[in-house]
Amino acid sequence: MTFSTPDTFRPVILDDVRGAQKMLSGVARMTAMEGSRHLSQLVGAPVHFKCENLQRTGSFKLRGAYVRIAGLRPEERAAGVVAASAGNHAQGVALASALLGVRSTVFMPVGAPLPKVAATREYGADVRLYGQVVDETMAAAQDYAEATGAVFIHPFDHPDIIAGQGTVGLEILEQCPEVRTILVGVGGGGLAAGIAVAVKAVRPDVQVIGVQPEGAAAYPPSLAAGRPVSISAPVTMADGIKVGRPGDVPFKIIGELLDEVRTVSEDALSSALLLCLERAKLVVEPAGASPVAALLSDPKSFRGPVVAVLSGGNVDPLLMQRILRHGMAAAGRYLSLRLRLTDRPGALAAMLGALTVLDANVLDVSHVRTDPRLGLTEVEVELQLETKGPAHCDQVAAALREAGYRVTVTG
Repeated sequence: MTFSTPDTFRPVILDDVRGAQKMLSGVARMTAMEGSRHLSQLVGAPVHFKCENLQRTGSFKLRGAYVRIAGLRPEERAAGVVAASAGNHAQGVALASALLGVRSTVFMPVGAPLPKVAATREYGADVRLYGQVVDETMAAAQDYAEATGAVFIHPFDHPDIIAGQGTVGLEILEQCPEVRTILVGVGGGGLAAGIAVAVKAVRPDVQVIGVQPEGAAAYPPSLAAGRPVSISAPVTMADGIKVGRPGDVPFKIIGELLDEVRTVSEDALSSALLLCLERAKLVVEPAGASPVAALLSDPKSFRGPVVAVLSGGNVDPLLMQRILRHGMAAAGRYLSLRLRLTDRPGALAAMLGALTVLDANVLDVSHVRTDPRLGLTEVEVELQLETKGPAHCDQVAAALREAGYRVTVTG
């Protein structure tokens, strides 16, 4: 089921993006460009963050949603708009509609994070929870549009959406005129397509590289096939770019203008999110951290100066907690080990005292006394430690062995 207007497949050109930029004046912020000394050292060239996580509603989505809704005819505005989203697009549509005086209905999955649901309602949308996955939610929104006449606002598959997102590219050229590479996360492709249209028209020498999670990478097989193809059951923590099929409109642009689409692992995503938080003091969602993950995965393969687009910062606190733990593990900040002690009073205290001297923080301790492998006077202790990194892990294990303990590193 599609809800295309006659101009859905018109080409998107630089003038469209420039027109969108004028329309967004006073609506969307020109977000900050922040340098990253740590990544600059890894890459061997300046690296900057384009901080769309600091945009109104917490992501770039307001740009495209506002341009799309502002372009509706009076009778379309009177009918209202409807959208489907797990978070960022929902908030962008809700705020854009409120600013333009248009009634909005937003369908969100039943399991959508409560902070995102609350924010969407606060921006003025009528939020309806439906379905367990976004595909079910999208179908419900399209059925609502067909039944009521409301205009369905697609998250990425429309020229106006792409033109609005392309204003990020114009701002990058203004804020970092010496840029040579732009990295941007790719889901359906609206943001990457918009940036490519704007940047390649002005600076064709600048590389624009898309980044997708390995478990939700629909663009590489689609580009190889020459048409959008669906992947089954995409899996990734980066829900903002967890899209099973490229959009028809952005796919054509990306196929023509993007230099490359890379994929990154879940470990790289969690490490990137941790780096943004620790080093840059920026709260970034996994989708927004995907360009940073690409830089961490292969830092010497990019021409600098590099701009990494941090596309959003709307991350559920519970998910953030899990991701940070995962990121610390991926960065070698946790050490799990087993060691044997003589089962006598004071043995455990002495071992823990040794860890204190080594400046390793004990997170968990468990005793095993009944394993048949153990001697009559032995006890096995399993430890999980928080460390300062891989080198510190090696130092802790080596020091315990030198102290006479039989140590097995388990993770």
